[in-house]
Amino acid sequence: MRIGVDLGGTKIEAAALDGSGRVVARHRLPTPASNYDEIIGTIAGLVDRLESELGVAESVGIGHPGSNSPATGLIKNSNSTVLLGRALDHDLEAALARPVRLANDANCFALSEAVDGAAAGRSPVFGTILGTGVGGGVVIDGHLVGGPNAIAGEWGHNPLPPNAADPVAQLECYCGKSGCIEKYLSGPGLAADHARATGDQVDPPGIVRAALRGEAGAAASLDRYIERLAAGLAVVINILDPEVIVLGGGLSNIDALYNEVPGRLGDYVFSDRVDTRIVKNLHGDSSGVRGAAWLWH
Repeated sequence: MRIGVDLGGTKIEAAALDGSGRVVARHRLPTPASNYDEIIGTIAGLVDRLESELGVAESVGIGHPGSNSPATGLIKNSNSTVLLGRALDHDLEAALARPVRLANDANCFALSEAVDGAAAGRSPVFGTILGTGVGGGVVIDGHLVGGPNAIAGEWGHNPLPPNAADPVAQLECYCGKSGCIEKYLSGPGLAADHARATGDQVDPPGIVRAALRGEAGAAASLDRYIERLAAGLAVVINILDPEVIVLGGGLSNIDALYNEVPGRLGDYVFSDRVDTRIVKNLHGDSSGVRGAAWLWH
């Protein structure tokens, strides 16, 4: 038995998994987003509640935005700014009175899908979350790759390469750089691109629905997104050459991605043929909490 905790911007979810990966208990609470101490207390309370139900203390893994800096031991690169500069691992170990394992939330997603999800038994696996932001994680032979800088898989803050869709404006990113993949392939990135092209403020699901109805502006926006996704993933394939790429996040629900992206990869990948599979996640919103639990795998 193991416990995983998914520390998100709006909710904190904790779940207990048995040895076969079956969720035997699950609870969630809203994230006290502006109060760090309350976040620690909420996580401790959820773990205590699960263990009271199970009747035994279990291992705890926690997925969170950002990463733990090897240089300082503090959280960096988190869009949940209340975590920045905090010794999250130390504070959670003190609150839970045991060792814990922490990993970036996209890494937990990738681990979940590689262990017993859409890419089970495959290697290497690249998992990416296409949602409010764009993150990624790398799993090789069932083991999560962190790297000496704790940023393995962070493709979202590399420049989007030139592609056949159209010239790409170098948009400024919150990270301080410009042209980052996240600015184009996140949900807000798709909506902003559509607004720039058409003047219409439409959310990503609305853009997809309009494209399916045959509206020209929406269809063009979706096509640009697909082309840019192919160009961006080609960079990952050229470096890692994964057997499987698993898509997660809200935009992973766009069926056209799985039909269109594979056929466009050949324009960007340095190979005569591209055998990397692009697949939808198996565990959906549960991948984060499941991957956190599998940190003790």
